[in-house]
Amino acid sequence: MITALIFDFDGLIVDTESPAFESWRQIYAEYNQELTLSLWEHALGTNHGFDAATHLVGLLAQHPATADVARSLNLAALRARRQQIKVALSYDQPLLPGVLDILQQADALDLPCAIASSSGRAWVEGWLRQHQIYNRFVCIRTAEDVVMTKPAPDLFSSAAAGLGRPATQCLVFEDSPNGVRAARAAGMRCVLVPGAISRHLTLPAADLHLAALNALPLTAILHHVGTNPNTLVRLP
Repeated sequence: MITALIFDFDGLIVDTESPAFESWRQIYAEYNQELTLSLWEHALGTNHGFDAATHLVGLLAQHPATADVARSLNLAALRARRQQIKVALSYDQPLLPGVLDILQQADALDLPCAIASSSGRAWVEGWLRQHQIYNRFVCIRTAEDVVMTKPAPDLFSSAAAGLGRPATQCLVFEDSPNGVRAARAAGMRCVLVPGAISRHLTLPAADLHLAALNALPLTAILHHVGTNPNTLVRLP
């Protein structure tokens, strides 16, 4: 029986994944380099996967014509400039379809909700407050709360503890492969809702695969997860 819901943030609540990717793509382009999705996918849903800054320096260092540029780059400054671009590109991002619907339905069903995100607390809480949904969540777990972010199970396990629920009673909503793996590692059932970036990837199996958070009513989601694991449901 599901008695609580745990949501990822980036790419599921707000599409901040597209600005995250595009901001690095812009910086790579400044140095005549290309950042491919096949590389970037390892950064999705985690803060200890692919390191775009280090990779860019490595690319530049491989060629005599750009080796001096590579040596001159300050990684901290590079990451800070990229963050500025990411914030600017993210500024007008709305809540993704179905977010308010599913939170309202969870409230009606008396299901407490949590956030479990590999991003930093200031980033996540800032967006939740901006969209006036901060108070919808009983607890919020971010990178500062755990030793290892996704695909390790720590964030989800910590969120379950904050909710006061065992893992088996928590249903996770995720958009990234690393997030699904983390939910599985935590012993939780998982609904996969691919985002603008992750829908282009090969995705791991989940208990339910939806095209959007509002593809089904929450009661139907709970029914499918409880009775038909690994079901694939898509909108036309």
